[in-house]
Amino acid sequence: MSLESVAAFAVRVGLVTLFLPFGALDKIFGFKQAVGQAQEVFKPYALAATVLLCGLIIEVLCSFGVVTGVADRACALILAGYCVATAVLYKRFWAPGDFWVNANGKGRALFWDFLKNLSLGAGFLVIVVGTDGSGLRLFLHAPLSSSHPYRSNP
Repeated sequence: MSLESVAAFAVRVGLVTLFLPFGALDKIFGFKQAVGQAQEVFKPYALAATVLLCGLIIEVLCSFGVVTGVADRACALILAGYCVATAVLYKRFWAPGDFWVNANGKGRALFWDFLKNLSLGAGFLVIVVGTDGSGLRLFLHAPLSSSHPYRSNP
């Protein structure tokens, strides 16, 4: 395996580590608590549990796709959208009302988490479009194809 392949693998593992294994295991072993958190946005238990299970499926399947390179662009796009959705739904820094008045308030802490989610989503978009944007054309032409992240280039 080339140094470039090892680097690509390490970067991709780093991108998904939040989701797989940690986020997925947290949802599995702390399911009741995770549903409780989801109920802050999705009130009915059944809806919160369904949304949570959908998130778990996204975290596991798309993380595998990103790391293995199988439909990695599509998986990365889904994870980018997931990052934005979770930022907007769960990192609502504007909701506590203390953002401008308390530097140590909940709003400020949520703001940084909000930005981290968006930044992670942007990292996934690099897989979709490439570092120079040339991957966008390839993605639009064949959205389920692989970017072949571990292919050796002579």
